[in-house]
Amino acid sequence: MSDAALWTALADPHRRAIVALLLERPRPVGEIVEACGLSQPSTSKHLKVLREAGLVRVRQDAQRRVYALDPAPIAALDAWLAPYRSLWNSSLDALGRRLDETGDTPDDT
Repeated sequence: MSDAALWTALADPHRRAIVALLLERPRPVGEIVEACGLSQPSTSKHLKVLREAGLVRVRQDAQRRVYALDPAPIAALDAWLAPYRSLWNSSLDALGRRLDETGDTPDDT
């Protein structure tokens, strides 16, 4: 699993929707197809990209394939984003302080 594969996999909005579904619980392909409103072949292609990136794993349950989120790559992305998150938080804190100083609120417009 490479960082590029993770970012490429998550760049597509359909794959992000699948990841969000799998965040709730593991799901068989049929449920993912229904929830995403995609065709079965298209969903399978997206699942393959996610699987190859290491974001999901699959297990066979009788005739069904059940997909689950693999938390390890998500944790790696979270660790990579941590320094950027602190920059964003400091910017939001500065904005909050500025709004407090001026007395401006979003409702004052």
